[in-house]
Amino acid sequence: MSAAYDVVPFSDLLHKPAVTAGLLDQVRALRLRRRDADDLALMRVAQLDAEGTVVDFTARLLAGLMRRLGADAVREVLPDAVPWVTFLPAEDVDQFLTELVAVAQGAAALENLAPLATLLTQWRHTAEVCADPALLKLVTSEPEGDFGPASPPPPETHL
Repeated sequence: MSAAYDVVPFSDLLHKPAVTAGLLDQVRALRLRRRDADDLALMRVAQLDAEGTVVDFTARLLAGLMRRLGADAVREVLPDAVPWVTFLPAEDVDQFLTELVAVAQGAAALENLAPLATLLTQWRHTAEVCADPALLKLVTSEPEGDFGPASPPPPETHL
């Protein structure tokens, strides 16, 4: 295999389905570029299953490392995976690790990586704010800035 994926117009799949699908012999997946909508991916089911297995394994490994070696050991190597974590305050790193393990396991169990991608994006944005003193001051100063943790909404009453 020469590349992870190749980009082809969606219309190639419609007009030359056998030729387009045949490209999967050279790449892991095809990115089907669409003009007026999000791109799609085409891959073999075996590849999709293999990737799901790897994600599940990784989530379980991370949880096991946290349980057996402790958060300190994982915190020490975390910058290898997400270098921006160095800009987070120590207490935020602990919270990030806790959320990361829980969401990774949940996302793997659901076979839906969107929650994990969202979590990583949110924490990366938090690190971006922490890395910029002027921006941090702006978002943490009252009244326009951060007002701290939000209280949960009151329970709904149904009549």
